[in-house]
Amino acid sequence: MRCRDVNKENRSKLVTEALRKMDGKYFEIAGSHVTARVLQTCVKWCSQPERDAVFVALQPHLLHLSRKKYAVFLVKKLIKLATKKQLALFISSLHGHVASLLRHTIGAAVVDCAFHQATPPQKRSLLLELYSTELQLFKDLTEQKSCSLLETISKLGLQKSSVLQYMTTVIQPLLEKGIVEYSIVHTVILEYLTIADKTSASDVIRQLIPHLTQGSSVVDGDELSGVAEVPTKSKAKKKRSSEPLLIRIMQTREGLKIGLACLKHGSAKDRKKIIKSLKGQNMKLALGDYGCLFLACLLSIVDDTKLVTKVVIDELTKQLKELIFDKNGRRPLLQLLHPLCSRYLTPTDLICLKYSVPSLVSKDEASESATKVNLDSKLDDVADKEPGGSEDTLVASDSKKDPFKRRQELLVKSELFEVLIETCIENVGELLRTNFGKDVLYEVAVGGKNNVLEGVTDRIHVLHNAIASDAERPRTEDVEHAFDNYHSSRVIRKMILDCPAFAATLWKKALKGKCKSFADGFSSKVVAAYLESSDSKVKDLAKSEVQPLIDGGILKIPDHKAAEKK
Repeated sequence: MRCRDVNKENRSKLVTEALRKMDGKYFEIAGSHVTARVLQTCVKWCSQPERDAVFVALQPHLLHLSRKKYAVFLVKKLIKLATKKQLALFISSLHGHVASLLRHTIGAAVVDCAFHQATPPQKRSLLLELYSTELQLFKDLTEQKSCSLLETISKLGLQKSSVLQYMTTVIQPLLEKGIVEYSIVHTVILEYLTIADKTSASDVIRQLIPHLTQGSSVVDGDELSGVAEVPTKSKAKKKRSSEPLLIRIMQTREGLKIGLACLKHGSAKDRKKIIKSLKGQNMKLALGDYGCLFLACLLSIVDDTKLVTKVVIDELTKQLKELIFDKNGRRPLLQLLHPLCSRYLTPTDLICLKYSVPSLVSKDEASESATKVNLDSKLDDVADKEPGGSEDTLVASDSKKDPFKRRQELLVKSELFEVLIETCIENVGELLRTNFGKDVLYEVAVGGKNNVLEGVTDRIHVLHNAIASDAERPRTEDVEHAFDNYHSSRVIRKMILDCPAFAATLWKKALKGKCKSFADGFSSKVVAAYLESSDSKVKDLAKSEVQPLIDGGILKIPDHKAAEKK
């Protein structure tokens, strides 16, 4: 049944025959380390009516089986393949047992599996049991629309102190046993931190950090796919369990917030421990949806730039090209070049990066952080230009280093900029024409926010020449011209507007005397940018050649510029 070379029809017959022979003995078979996998395989490949029969037979015993070492995989398989009605029945059966199952090293995996499959109201019902004794005892109280813990306390008239005390009794055993890799646990801890006092919150974070920086012994594999693959599968499991738990929890937004809370509110010694645990794992983090945000935060708040360079920057530098072209991988680099820019980070990403535990930050810091999350992208262009300004607004418990100085040390002193500029020069054509690569190219070409690359302008001028040389090439059918490509035309236009030095180089090498041939399509935006520039010298370069094209109706001024003239 588990061999890959068995066709669908033969496997179906084998599964049906096996289930017929196991009928009436499902409970005993599920608890055996020998036969549990057979039943699990049958559940995976059987028809829906056959699976329904197994679920009905085992439903009264699912809670018991959830605590069994071998049966737990069968229970998880049934949950993942359950119909909506079956899932609702199982979640209903969990009422009153959520906290006790979470404290069980095996049962916690079942609760988390159900949590992942559940609808938002069902998730809320599972969570509410962990907030108060009353909510655990009375099922009707858990049937409410999704809302935060603070809203629940307000709606149901619960005492905050009693909720805090009860949640402490739930969370403390989880921390002591190290059951902190599950999404439902992350959610509970985050809710707890919203109402916890300073001492309680600090204590939770202090206990979390050792677990996050050590490998996890929990294995998520449900089954072995075949006898021949056992060694490979075992090796993969062993490797996965040896990586820090911090890497594994970066699969969800809640896991990210837990990591950020530990990073921001831990001591300098704790941050050093976290950074050291990332050795060899930084690329995996950087390429993940949430891991890249964790790295971006780390680069923004850790004062020990020598350690960050040694463990993080040096590892990322070795695979810089892959990072630059990757949607997520470029974000730590962009955070160094232009911190918290809403062009590169979504509003949700910015909110995550700004996450802090309420009781561990001052009211002024919390208010300032909340305000800056909502800033429009336009504010990025008119932000404070003074070095050491407040562009890095991420809050850390004891960070003292000037944000601008930190960025310079990580970019320039680490020699990251050398590899970065060299990579941009070598791949300039491809970077210009790709959606994600162009962002890094732009930031390097303009010197980063607040001119963070001020000391390496000679190398930046070499990059300007490389971009201009690419644009200087004649139009061919093989490669789309830089001015005609959707992505490159827009990024070049923005470079002209924001970097007069680049505008002058591009004009001399690629545009002077050729504006008429680029007066339509995407390329017209590049030509028109010279007259849109706020720099008078840039305007003067092109005015004599571009203005006649506008007057003759050959080149159209962008609508927003026309509106300004009116």
